[in-house]
Amino acid sequence: MGASPVLKPDPAKPALAKPKLGLRAWMERGLVECDRAAAGFDADAVHDLRVALRRCRSLADGFMAIDPDPSWKEMKKAGKKLFQALGELRDMQVMAEWIEKLSALDDPVAIKLLNHVHAREAECKQLAFKDLTQFDRKQWRQWSRTLPWRAARVRQGSVVYLHLALEKWTAAYDLHKHAIRTRSRVSLHQLRIGIKRFRYTVENFLPRQHALWGDDLKELQDLLGEVHDLDVLWATAIEIGAFDDLESRNCWREKLTGERAKRVTRYREKMVGPQSLWRVWRAAMPEGDQLRAAAMSRLRTWAGYLDPDFTHSQRVSQVALLLYDGLMKAGLLAGDSAQESRAVLQAAAFMHDVGKVKGREDHQKNSFRMIRGLPRPLGWSSRDLELSAVVARYHRGKLPRPQAKTMQGLEPADRKLALQLAGVLRLSKALDTRNGNEPRLEVQVQDKIVLVRAAGYSAVERSAEGVAAARHLLETVLRRPVLVRGLRVARS
Repeated sequence: MGASPVLKPDPAKPALAKPKLGLRAWMERGLVECDRAAAGFDADAVHDLRVALRRCRSLADGFMAIDPDPSWKEMKKAGKKLFQALGELRDMQVMAEWIEKLSALDDPVAIKLLNHVHAREAECKQLAFKDLTQFDRKQWRQWSRTLPWRAARVRQGSVVYLHLALEKWTAAYDLHKHAIRTRSRVSLHQLRIGIKRFRYTVENFLPRQHALWGDDLKELQDLLGEVHDLDVLWATAIEIGAFDDLESRNCWREKLTGERAKRVTRYREKMVGPQSLWRVWRAAMPEGDQLRAAAMSRLRTWAGYLDPDFTHSQRVSQVALLLYDGLMKAGLLAGDSAQESRAVLQAAAFMHDVGKVKGREDHQKNSFRMIRGLPRPLGWSSRDLELSAVVARYHRGKLPRPQAKTMQGLEPADRKLALQLAGVLRLSKALDTRNGNEPRLEVQVQDKIVLVRAAGYSAVERSAEGVAAARHLLETVLRRPVLVRGLRVARS
């Protein structure tokens, strides 16, 4: 159920300090709240434990989108089991508060409802105690030490989290449009869930936006939560036969409908029309070129968690873009949209070695499958992601054949582009000197020969053999020789 209609602090209990934000703080808070809840499962303790678990699960959900470590899913699953075990108990406690708020103590309908609620609450406490004792606190404590370290690799407020928030906004806005159109009980409940996910993403990862939007998001979640509470209360009254006559039924129906209408009206005031908060929030998030750049950062972050030598992949990306720009300037590459093709190449360079996490042998095949398995990030097309996967697939190993299954999955017009980009990536990988210096590269065309001058390259070093082999694919697609020479860089 949603938010409780009345929150009254118990003067007999010392107020607990407001928990700090952050994964470690919320996970540690969850263990503290487990002890409080076990003492008797009073309403405040159950609510606070569910809040702590919900925050941990929402944080895990956000990090799972960028960090594929299985511990996130395991932690989320462990928290979900206990969270759901406390769910019906919390529903009964909230329902009791609503009944007491909406009726007189001698109301026969209220008496029947409270008798039902209290009986079910006692049963739920027994079930919740069993699940609480089975909750693996040792494993939870271990996760509280390891997972925050992984989470710290991406700073709060980064464009990666803006992109994640935009995904949650898009999903919630779609639910909003459906709810406004249908006005059904189920659609409003789903809308509340969507807004809650957007709210937690903003609260957990975007502190500047949360400072501006947090109060509105909480109010909206509470409004829709209370609408759901009222709907459940009415359904429960019908289910247990709480009404002895038509008059009492109509009285309660009018009472619940009136309370419900107030909250729906308030929601519409804030969320419907040209000045709605939906538009305010969307205007503060990436769009156009910024959205594509945010999607690139998302892919780059994902690759960084998997690639055992991501520093190398970042240098390869720099070399690849220099080589691509030089070839484009020389008029040697085809393509209607150079900007999109360049982005595909950059993404493939960032992600080409992610397959090594599953083993180094034929890792390019693993990389291909892993990239194809990614959800399409907002701002990118399915075509772009598929092209990136194919380009990464052929950064090493056998040369691509037109009849290969991976190539057949592309549109005919994209197959030539994939070969070109794969040729650029293959040579760029071989040209990475791994010396830590900023990559420098120039491209010239002399007598139908492509001359690539790269800083740090030497024809007498062992790496030159790899460069000689790696240039073959690019020579094939360009239909001209590619020669690699050293580039003299003036000392400052």
